[in-house]
Amino acid sequence: MSRLGTLGARLYRGEVGYDFVGKRKLWYGVSILITITAIVGLAVRGLNMGIEFSGGAVFTTPNTKVSASDLRQTAEDASGGHTVVVQELGRGGLRIQISELGTKEALPVQENLAKELGVKTSKIDTQLVGPSWGEQIAGKAWQGLAIFMVLVVIYLAIAFEWRMALAALIALIHDLTITVGVYALVGFEVTPGTVIGLLTILGYSLYDTVVVFDGLKEASRDLTKQTRFTYSEIANRSLNSTLVRSINTTIVALLPVGALLFIGGGLLGAGMLNDISLALFVGLAAGAYSSIFIATPLVADLKERDPKMKALAKRVKAKRAASAKAEAAESSSDEEEAPGLEDAAAAPSGVVGQRRQPAARNRGRGRPSGKRR
Repeated sequence: MSRLGTLGARLYRGEVGYDFVGKRKLWYGVSILITITAIVGLAVRGLNMGIEFSGGAVFTTPNTKVSASDLRQTAEDASGGHTVVVQELGRGGLRIQISELGTKEALPVQENLAKELGVKTSKIDTQLVGPSWGEQIAGKAWQGLAIFMVLVVIYLAIAFEWRMALAALIALIHDLTITVGVYALVGFEVTPGTVIGLLTILGYSLYDTVVVFDGLKEASRDLTKQTRFTYSEIANRSLNSTLVRSINTTIVALLPVGALLFIGGGLLGAGMLNDISLALFVGLAAGAYSSIFIATPLVADLKERDPKMKALAKRVKAKRAASAKAEAAESSSDEEEAPGLEDAAAAPSGVVGQRRQPAARNRGRGRPSGKRR
């Protein structure tokens, strides 16, 4: 068995483990710091909305040796100073986006780009997008997100309990905030692919969280009938038992997404891959983090406020105090018996007790019993 497999088995049996729940204040602080950074980045830099949301025109060129900077300058001059975004495509062409560009303004840009490339105007593919279409996409996305959140809370409240539903909801908001904040800090364009990525990571974030919650539900059944563990300790054991599994599934999920982001988007220059893969990559990492460091500790925090769990914690503490006192008393009695044993060991070795007398010898011949015949 591999070392990771051995570690996973030991974590599952509770032989080793990390106190995630006990150090939850540390992880809360880290999460708050990351979330504040994301919110500040979002407030200062804002989101780079694609033309699907702001409206504009998209020009796609054939294979060309003209640099992207030259075409950007040509498009800016022809559009009258509009914001221009140029992306390199994998087949050698360029994708030029100009926001808030109307139909009349798009024709001169198309002609100037064709002139710069030395091709016919028909070779420049032009697509116009109105802002109303982007508003419809954004509205549908928000509507879908709201419905998803409500259904998740209802399901978790029925399948588990309201505390787990609330913790899962907070973890989801945490993941979305971090992902959107990273988009603002990096400056990637927000497109429909971004929306798809955001909606996808919600399900993955819940996947790990529900697995831990299911194990916690089974482990905490009839918990108040014992006095060995508190609820927080049971929650931590459940979290450790699924830790290696969560790490493995996260790595396996991040590898192909990372390939899309760094190879497909970075090397091949596929713009749509950048949009969706960045959301997936950040969201998957944030979801794995929140399921371990946020969701389960939050459940333990909320559950420990229950009067039954408070009473259980007092009983566990009292039993442990009594056990410690009994061990201390036993240790003290052992120390008191030790001097007597030392005195016995220090007694003179020459005194060995009374000497045993030998049996009397019968020097005469034995006379046979009975009559002689």
